[in-house]
Amino acid sequence: MAEHVILFAGPMGVGKTTAIRSISEIGVVSTEADNTDRETADKPTTTVALDYGEIAVGEDEKVRLYGVPGQRRFSFMWRILAERAIGMILLVDNSAADPIADLLAGIDDFRELIDRGGAVVGLSRLDAAPRPTVLEHTAAIAAAHPGLMIPVIPVDPRAAGDVRLALMTLIATIEMRDAFRPEEAR
Repeated sequence: MAEHVILFAGPMGVGKTTAIRSISEIGVVSTEADNTDRETADKPTTTVALDYGEIAVGEDEKVRLYGVPGQRRFSFMWRILAERAIGMILLVDNSAADPIADLLAGIDDFRELIDRGGAVVGLSRLDAAPRPTVLEHTAAIAAAHPGLMIPVIPVDPRAAGDVRLALMTLIATIEMRDAFRPEEAR
């Protein structure tokens, strides 16, 4: 059976745990602890190591879904979990103080994974904050990282259909990059 690892990354409180729970076919394993940083995200608990879920893709493929902690102090887990990953869904809360900065920081933090695999940006809370738009996020990526191809789409982490669309977009992006990658780079 082929197995693939996909990361869900982004700042604390953006919906990584919720997104994995919305599509996982198994009970999600979470490492939640009391949130001691209520100024960043006003929620009772936060992920301190990882979230884990999985889905089957056909009879012969399994996708392992890992949510990384959003707090920078747990960034050592980002590197550990990114080693086996083929790509990531970077969730960005559009209602945050500076969602473009969060977007660009996420790309910088996971650039190695993005370069060898792929990424999709899922913008959450667009209903609460319609600006910056999807196109403005796309333009920010193009300005900061010319030539880097990262689709940006609206995602409600609570909606299984939205999360599945982000996952399928990521898989299509990875497959397309692999198809056009020079033979010696594969």
